[in-house]
Amino acid sequence: MEERIFFHIDVNSAFLSWTALSLLQEGNDTDLRLIPSIVGGDMAKRHGVVLAKSLPAKTYGITTGEPVVNALRKCPGLVMVAPDHAMYHRRSRELMQLLSDICPDIEQVSIDECYMDYTPIAKKYTAPEEAARQIKDLVRDTLGFTVNVGISDRKVLAKMASDFKKPDLVHTLYVREIPEKMWPLPVSSLFLCGQSSVETLRKLGILTIGDLANARQDILEAHLKSHGLTLWQYANGIDESDLTPKPVKMKGVGNSTTLQRDALTREDALPVLLSLAESVAGRLRASGELAGMVSTEIKYATFQSVSHQTQLHAPTASSQAIYETACQLFDELWDGRPIRLLGIRASKLVPETEPVQLSLFDYQPSAAKSPVAGTAPSLPDREKQQRLDKALDSLRSKYGKDIIKRGSLLDAPSNSASS
Repeated sequence: MEERIFFHIDVNSAFLSWTALSLLQEGNDTDLRLIPSIVGGDMAKRHGVVLAKSLPAKTYGITTGEPVVNALRKCPGLVMVAPDHAMYHRRSRELMQLLSDICPDIEQVSIDECYMDYTPIAKKYTAPEEAARQIKDLVRDTLGFTVNVGISDRKVLAKMASDFKKPDLVHTLYVREIPEKMWPLPVSSLFLCGQSSVETLRKLGILTIGDLANARQDILEAHLKSHGLTLWQYANGIDESDLTPKPVKMKGVGNSTTLQRDALTREDALPVLLSLAESVAGRLRASGELAGMVSTEIKYATFQSVSHQTQLHAPTASSQAIYETACQLFDELWDGRPIRLLGIRASKLVPETEPVQLSLFDYQPSAAKSPVAGTAPSLPDREKQQRLDKALDSLRSKYGKDIIKRGSLLDAPSNSASS
């Protein structure tokens, strides 16, 4: 049986990152992530606790959960911003939607972290590390904040790995890597080992996770009850828990890609849009959905983003229809500047079994001129396209996504695609 691989995806200092991003989008010149800053408390009354801190604030010894007044003593010039929980929940939904576009098997465990099962998407990548890097880069380039991704064959170890060096990094912690990567760490680094447990273990002479892993279970149980046995199991990488997905209801299916080289011409951009359209349409067909709206996103080399969307004449999961619509939107959007990122998103989803109202356009003779983007193909052409799409899906499912490519993609410039 194939070994399961889990990702743990964790936003780097979520509340502070999301607050910093919102302020920058509002025109603030200072990035809170780059200066000593915290989220939490009341600046005027100087009370409350630190909810999140920047890395520069951490260098002053400021810790999450400590009183704000203590943090201000450590760093008198500390910038403090009030929390905005409604905005945090909105950012969280955006993140989970983006991740569920990549793989629907997600277990969200808090507002800023989740587990992902790598197994269903393994065939799309050469290795888990490659997939994790693409995921973290996609989050950064699309949403503007960074995440760490921990990779392991055990959930608890994936969680531990994501807490290694930050920010914007990928780390592995497989069972075979425990002695080297985890055992030298202090017991306070172990998942669920709180301050009270750390103090009890210290009195027993247990200072590192390795000490804990090699401690006698009966002694741990005598001092820490069942929690002591749980900590011993985690220290040895024993965790048989599985993913318990809580599906994010799909409001859309999207894909974007950061280009290795800026696209300078329309000819540079079209093969990328075609590849993205095929990916989005393929996922629509796999989930049994049709899209009623398509949007195209452009991010320029200056990092300015623009997007445009349009309602389709009839819901579709056709690669060709989505591609043509994306091209039309691209032509309306692009101002000629170098392009760093392109994206396509399909929304207003309906089940493919839902009756679709046809119009006079659907009864065009098949010999008629090809339809423009956003209009429906003739009925014979639509059925022919559906058969072609299903045949390609079947081949890719059986032999891999690269088994067959359109001729127009063969000479296309390479790019860093994000599924």
